[in-house]
Amino acid sequence: MAKSIVIVEDDEDQRTNYIDAISKKGYTVRGFASRDDALRGFDIALPDLVILDIILGDEVDAGFELCRDLLGRAPSLPVIFLTERIAEIDKISGLRLGAWDYLPKPISLDYLSEKISSLLRIHEARNQAQQGVSDAKLVGDMSIDQEALLVSWKDQPINLSGTEFRMLAKLVRVPGHAVSYDTLMNATMQSLVTNNTINTHMRNIRKKFEAIDPDFKCIKSEYGFGYRWSSQ
Repeated sequence: MAKSIVIVEDDEDQRTNYIDAISKKGYTVRGFASRDDALRGFDIALPDLVILDIILGDEVDAGFELCRDLLGRAPSLPVIFLTERIAEIDKISGLRLGAWDYLPKPISLDYLSEKISSLLRIHEARNQAQQGVSDAKLVGDMSIDQEALLVSWKDQPINLSGTEFRMLAKLVRVPGHAVSYDTLMNATMQSLVTNNTINTHMRNIRKKFEAIDPDFKCIKSEYGFGYRWSSQ
């Protein structure tokens, strides 16, 4: 059965172009122009992946509200922000909500299609891992599955975004060795990333580990250079 995609975009021409391009890749695609229309559509059926603009009509943060609602219903649902709002605070807000990626407009339709395909493969791998099919490796008390982008700490799962996972994977590649800001920026696979963005991601990752283990102290800051994973 074809995977289902929803696009929430208030610009009719852009919405139509996205729907046409993604449909040609074999997906079933629905498009909505407003937050209310999207919510009614989600009440009928949740898709396999959602693409959200942030500004919808007169609602400047409608995409953020939709993301919050969607992940409340389905915490593992892949959500992509596709927007002209590229300020760092907006990116941080979107990723903190749990979005899997944050893409700036304009965007190549081929790139968008490949991004969708990649995230759906990751989602499928995660589902398989949860069913016991896993290639995870152990780093101390942490289990990390590179294919499924799954992490657990002391046998308890940790829900990281795709960006957070890639940064953590770089950090634990050689435990004990410092990883530079530049390397961590490359791991985000995003443009216009600053040291402050990396620091915010690392704080979020720490908080997710600390929610399970208040004594977690494996992520160390290397002032002015980057971060290091240190065994507890």
